[in-house]
Amino acid sequence: MFYELIKPAFFRVDPEQAHDLVMVWMEKTGPCRATRGIAKSIYYLEDSLLTQTLWGLRFVNPVGMAAGFDKNARAIQGLTALGFGFIEIGTVTPRAQPGNPKPRIFRLPADHAVINRMGFPNEGADAVAVRMAVLGKQPVPIGINLGKNKDTALEDAAADYIAALEKLFPYGDYCVVNVSSPNTPGLRLLQGAGYLDTLMAEVQAANRRLATQHGRQPLPCLLKIAPDLAHEDLEAIATLALGPAIDGLIATNTTLSREGLKQSVNEGGGLSGAPLRTRSTEVIRTLYRITGKQVPIIGVGGIDSGQDAYEKIRAGASLVQLYTAFIYEGPAIARRIKAELIELLRRDGIDHISSAIGRDI
Repeated sequence: MFYELIKPAFFRVDPEQAHDLVMVWMEKTGPCRATRGIAKSIYYLEDSLLTQTLWGLRFVNPVGMAAGFDKNARAIQGLTALGFGFIEIGTVTPRAQPGNPKPRIFRLPADHAVINRMGFPNEGADAVAVRMAVLGKQPVPIGINLGKNKDTALEDAAADYIAALEKLFPYGDYCVVNVSSPNTPGLRLLQGAGYLDTLMAEVQAANRRLATQHGRQPLPCLLKIAPDLAHEDLEAIATLALGPAIDGLIATNTTLSREGLKQSVNEGGGLSGAPLRTRSTEVIRTLYRITGKQVPIIGVGGIDSGQDAYEKIRAGASLVQLYTAFIYEGPAIARRIKAELIELLRRDGIDHISSAIGRDI
């Protein structure tokens, strides 16, 4: 109720400025034990129905914050207090970069959507590593979304992903190779067969080397893909994921499509939010038909209710992530989705979330 009262004023502020204000607030209040305690008392809700172990990691619930919100690991403690079951930071590139020119975020309230053309602005792997070292071990899994710098040639992309991984390996619970942002020129070409096999093999080789160096297991290495891939490309990626190069899939990133929008818009960039919901679920179904439960899928795109999350889980997602819904629904979104998921599972006589995964396929 409080967020609904302040949202009109909040939405009068430039979207990126509003985001920066939220990040400052979360960075300052997150480390405060009293503030976290108050947030947990309001937003925390856990149930054994929702707890899973994937890649050897315990997820107390399946609702995560997607990459893009916390690019530089500034809000991890605050997001944990809001009840997210896992948090993915980034996208982090080896070297700091400013991203694309502003303005680069555009709200579409009529569509419950956002267009962004950020271009991976971040402080770089060294700065993020320092911050994560100070934070230490967190109570929920932390994913590190890795990208290449804008000025790095495609043929040198693997070196960028590896350079960022080398800096951040000690601090993550899983890593993500992001080849699907539409806002770095040419990046999505890395999803093609001519690049992807070699890229993932090189990243995984570095992952194993770093595991030996640090005396721990290799990080689960996931691939984040675009919703705009052709069916045959999705099938090729799913087949590749059955081998050793990919430990999991994240479906999907933002879309270049503007199909079905209620609000007229003439801005380039990736579209997220409700208009992406159906397509991202279709992608999950396609992937799951080939991989089954052998390759865990994280479903992303247009989730702003427990029903939306449930549809993606029944389509084959083991976990879900959101970001745009946090903008429109506020800090209670994770708790509400979890409560609705529990109700839906019980309604359908399903005794654990794992039994719902892929149920519609």
